[in-house]
Amino acid sequence: MTVEKGTKENPWQLKTPPQSSEFEMYKTEKDGKEILVCTVGKTVLHYEYRCLADLHRMLKEHGDWMELGSADEQKPVKEGTVEAWGRSEANPVGGWYGLKKGFRGRFGMYIPPLMEELGLAEVEHNPRNNRMRAI
Repeated sequence: MTVEKGTKENPWQLKTPPQSSEFEMYKTEKDGKEILVCTVGKTVLHYEYRCLADLHRMLKEHGDWMELGSADEQKPVKEGTVEAWGRSEANPVGGWYGLKKGFRGRFGMYIPPLMEELGLAEVEHNPRNNRMRAI
């Protein structure tokens, strides 16, 4: 019997867009809400699961490549990037998709590779300044 991919028992094995670091991600439920658990080394981040569908919809409407612009929560973010959208009051959740205070950033680093794995987006794999677009 095979265990469904994207579970705690069988997480997605992913690489950051520059292909420089590995991390894993899986879907689970916490406090009645579907979330993504992203484990990078010893760091554990949580994102709202709905970010996948919301980001895909926004990228479809955008219609072109969009810079990822990944940044830690405490750092300023470049406007017009996936990271800026992932924390914008104008997105469908009205703010952060990241759920753990102090670790809500890096949306543009960890969500795009999962979207690529799921066949929802194309992601560039350059050393820096990567972009993505919806499929």
